[in-house]
Amino acid sequence: MKDYLKSNKGGFLKALGIFFLVILILILIALGSGYALLTSKLNNMQQVDIDETAITVNPEVEEKLDGYRNIALFGVDSRDNSFDNARSDAIIIVSINEKTNDIKLTSVYRDTYVDIEGYGLDKITHAYAYGGPELAISTLNRNLDLNITEFVTVNFETVKTVVDSLGGIKLEITDAEAQQIGLSSGGTYTLDGEEALAYARIRKIDSDYQRTERIRTVLDAVFEKVKTMEVSEILDFVDIVLPLISTNISSNKIIAMLPSAPFFNISDSIGWPYDVEGFSSDAWYAVPVTLEDNVSELHRELFGEDDYTPSETVQEISDDIIYQTGYDE
Repeated sequence: MKDYLKSNKGGFLKALGIFFLVILILILIALGSGYALLTSKLNNMQQVDIDETAITVNPEVEEKLDGYRNIALFGVDSRDNSFDNARSDAIIIVSINEKTNDIKLTSVYRDTYVDIEGYGLDKITHAYAYGGPELAISTLNRNLDLNITEFVTVNFETVKTVVDSLGGIKLEITDAEAQQIGLSSGGTYTLDGEEALAYARIRKIDSDYQRTERIRTVLDAVFEKVKTMEVSEILDFVDIVLPLISTNISSNKIIAMLPSAPFFNISDSIGWPYDVEGFSSDAWYAVPVTLEDNVSELHRELFGEDDYTPSETVQEISDDIIYQTGYDE
């Protein structure tokens, strides 16, 4: 189980690294095009006002994480271009060390068994569906001792729009994959958006790890296509992509980050939780063993906090998980 999770997260984090490269290219091109143009482009994102005072941050945490900016990235899997009532199938924590500009990425396994305020112990993927970004962020903060108030959400349906805007992407398809997306046989095809999304969502022929690899393959192909585009084409591409992003980070805050952007360094990619056991009741859950130990290790890796003692809230949730599952080591 642990080896499977490590491989699964590794594939997705590589895909996320590619995504960040695409975004960095777009930012640098927009920056070179001038402040006014950059502002107008960023204003095309879906700005969401959330009550940051309603987001839970454990009392002991805020001071300890001074100097770190943590942002939540959610990839939701709904069947239309909305973000409502959707589960967050991908959850990434972006931790920026504001002194060194080092960035560490933490992929949180979607089936992780945590406490969702008002709903009890459940898969962390459900928090977004229950209460949108506010509850999803609060769930990360309460269970992982974090101080997140900012988020970015994209919908996997965006894949269709992005691929179609690029005129399709060329992929090598196996026979088994071809059958799943309505093609007669394996081979090299130029897939349109609908086909690329179906390819990325294939679940039945192998494992969740392979599904993650297919997502990475699609992002790889998108990145390669973007690299061949002219500046004017990329600016048109930005006009298509940015409206498909939902965030509470204002354009001014994003622009304020640009002077540091050339110095950002993605120094590490982490999969969390580190140690899990499977637990089944009404569904299968990935149980952190223990939550307290996994949070201590996370803070050591992300923030250099050796011998970190989790908050009372995390300790209480950890004890509850042990009580419900019996997994204590």
